[in-house]
Amino acid sequence: MNYAPIDPSGTMVLFADLQSGIVELGVTNELALLRRAVAGLAKLAKLFDMATIVTTAPGEGGEAVVISEIAAALGPLPQHMRKTTDAFTDAASRAAILAVNRRTLLISGVATEIIVQHSALSAAAQGFDVQIVLDACGGLSRRTEDAALRRLVQAGIVTTSVASIAGQLAGDFTQPNGGQALEVLYEVV
Repeated sequence: MNYAPIDPSGTMVLFADLQSGIVELGVTNELALLRRAVAGLAKLAKLFDMATIVTTAPGEGGEAVVISEIAAALGPLPQHMRKTTDAFTDAASRAAILAVNRRTLLISGVATEIIVQHSALSAAAQGFDVQIVLDACGGLSRRTEDAALRRLVQAGIVTTSVASIAGQLAGDFTQPNGGQALEVLYEVV
């Protein structure tokens, strides 16, 4: 196994379907914990200048209302609305991801079995190094999420957590960004 800490300059975060009407469907991660983890991941993305993409499914009335934790940390971001269960099979979402030109992809979303799994498999097939941020995801049932995670790991996709990412990014925690990354770590545990 090869290991190297995450390089923020080569990393992007994909926030997928973290919107009203969908996040409430997750049963494998308590909603308050999911929101806290998403907030932590968004704070790390801002702190370390990682690119971020928000992709959504059509919501009621066609509009998607993304959970507030993302904008609270990153400010308003464009939403790439899809009509597919995979960010890479939707032309606009795929174009936005590819335009960033970063090869490590951290994925956070609901549902793990759907948008997270399909986007991760497609990204890996296109040569991305993919990591699923488990505490910033939610599944529709423990059994189906477990099946999806086993499939992802068998495909070479890494599972991780916001705490693990914060620890990797902290580096020397006597430095300002390192200390702030540790603060995020303590917020999510």
